[in-house]
Amino acid sequence: MRITQRAAGTVFVIGSLVLTLTALAYPALLGVEKTATNQERVIANTRYGPLTEADRDFVVKVRAAGLWEHPLGLMSMERGTTPAMKEAGEHLVVGHARLDATCRKIAPELGITLPNQASPQQQQFVATVDGSTGKQFDTNAVSIMRVTHGQIFPTIAKIRATTKNSLIRQLADQANDTVLDHMTVLEKTELVNFDQNNFQQTSAPKPPKDDTTPPPPQPGAPVLALNEPKGLDVNTSSPTPTPTPAPTSR
Repeated sequence: MRITQRAAGTVFVIGSLVLTLTALAYPALLGVEKTATNQERVIANTRYGPLTEADRDFVVKVRAAGLWEHPLGLMSMERGTTPAMKEAGEHLVVGHARLDATCRKIAPELGITLPNQASPQQQQFVATVDGSTGKQFDTNAVSIMRVTHGQIFPTIAKIRATTKNSLIRQLADQANDTVLDHMTVLEKTELVNFDQNNFQQTSAPKPPKDDTTPPPPQPGAPVLALNEPKGLDVNTSSPTPTPTPAPTSR
């Protein structure tokens, strides 16, 4: 059974894998519920500075974001109905491929295990968009991604302002530039309903933890790489400083 619901000027098609307004109202940001009660607890002392629970979760969130937004970007490049939608897809693919490369580079340095699959909720986001066509494809994709990007912005700022780890600062700088770029190209599609978007960003109920946590990788499984397609000339981020080891106390 399929039901069409009109909310705040935007039509959402509701089915077994299609988002209801309530489901869309609490996207999983970049994928992970907090796993510790004290996010400031230092879990490792590295040569780049101390690593906290929040630092580790941030790396995993950025990685998980790419695991669903990269394929959604590829879909948008192929199936978007306007040049602006196809451009947004290009920026999503390139931006998350570059963020993913950074995550895969710094994770071994910091002893962080990266997931190879997005969370169940994020996988549903992809299925929702994949199950729509034409202008509804564009509308669903933009609605989901603009909310999730808007929600992660404060998290990036907090991590950047508080972390003592230079590798985490590098990733936060890159993520900030990339998310800002993605919000901008999504807005250029003229499909963002800002009233609805702002409500979903700020008034979302808390989803179940199992739905928002990506499954751990299989033991010994290679780390999946999100590749940047050749031939795309897309600028999604500003240059980031080279991380330096934390000074040694004498």
